[in-house]
This record gives sequence, structure tokens and C-alpha cells, in this order.
Amino acid sequence: MSEKPHYEQYFETASHETREDSRGERRKTVKKGGGLLEFLIILIVSFVLVFGFVRPFVVEAFYIPSESMVPTLEVGDRVLANKFIYRFTDPHRGDVVVFESVEGGGGGETGPFSGIQRLVTGESATAEPPDLIKRVVGVPGDRVAVRNGVLYVNGERQKEPYLNDEFPDRSFAAPTKVPEDHIFVMGDNRANSRDSRFFGPVPQKNIEGQAFVRFWPPGHLGVL
Repeated sequence: MSEKPHYEQYFETASHETREDSRGERRKTVKKGGGLLEFLIILIVSFVLVFGFVRPFVVEAFYIPSESMVPTLEVGDRVLANKFIYRFTDPHRGDVVVFESVEGGGGGETGPFSGIQRLVTGESATAEPPDLIKRVVGVPGDRVAVRNGVLYVNGERQKEPYLNDEFPDRSFAAPTKVPEDHIFVMGDNRANSRDSRFFGPVPQKNIEGQAFVRFWPPGHLGVL
């Protein structure tokens, strides 16, 4: 049998490589589509877990309705709170915590979709009391005082780089010893925050969890 001319061998080789490349591209396309599908499935499952089983026990999403934590948290931000951490450890100074108000009031719908309502609309998911979010500045045994907007704990001036410098605080609060099983909380926006300076130390049993990450809006994503 006579050998094929060189130009025919060349075109057959090129055609074979083209078919291989085409099949390779198809394989890549299928893989990419599969990855997107897997991501959507994971997202849906995560959503169901957060608002179904996980929410009551492990993690819960909270909406920020006020300016009391500016600049750390802005109005409309959404955070996730670890709901079981304080079963194993005590609150520490600097923790950002979600807790039930000691002053009562509030309102809101209850039911199986109340968590989604809280995330989307910012309304409280419980009839009362409402949930607040502040920073722990005093733990049991601490003596807390505020003089001309400056925080003192056990007589020592505290360094607080997270405060809102645009609206300096000039408040005063008499020295208060934090009782056992209580915490002293204050907002980072001291000039516009109703906190333990007004309603006193908060019982630790009121703590809903420690806010640990801001997940919305995407541009504000970050660890607290």
C-alpha cells in the first residue's frame, strides 16, 4: 500500500487534534456547569439549615436597625451570631453581643418564618423583649465608669479604637460594679447609644449570642 502524501497526513492530524480539543472544551463546559449547580445546591441547603435546624441552636442572623454601633456596624447591616459559644466560655471585654433588652417593649411576628422576616425586614422575631447589639466593656467584678466620654475599667483608661470619632461622646456615668453573672455593654457610637449607662448591667442569661461576622451587604463583609 502506497503512503499518503504528506499534506493528507497533515490535515488528518490537524482534524484529529481539533476533534480532541472540541471534546475537551465540551468536557470543560460540563464541569463548569456542574460546579455552578453544586454551588446553588450548597447555597440552598445552607439557607435551609440556617433558618431551619441551625438557627435555634447554633447560628442566627440579625439585622442592625440603629446607629448605636457605627462605625463598626451600619444601619441595614446583617450579622451572624454564634448562639452556643457562651455555653462553654464567659463573655470577654470587646465581644460584640446580641441580647434581649432588659427594658422590655418591642413586638413582631412569630412563627416558622419569623427568622426570615427578621433577616429581610429587620423586625423583631419575638413579641418581646427586642434584641439589641452592643459591645461588652465590663465583666463580673469590674468597676466601670465614664468621665467626659472616656471609659475607665477598674480605674484604668481604656483604649477603644473602634469608637465613632466623628461624633465624640461627652457623657458621664457613675462608677458601677458589674454583678456576678452580668455584663456591662455600650455601643461604639457612644453619643447615640442607649446602653448600660442608662439601663445598667445586663444579665448573662439575656445574651442571645456573640456576633462574629457581618455578611451583608457584600461590600461590608468582614469579621467583627
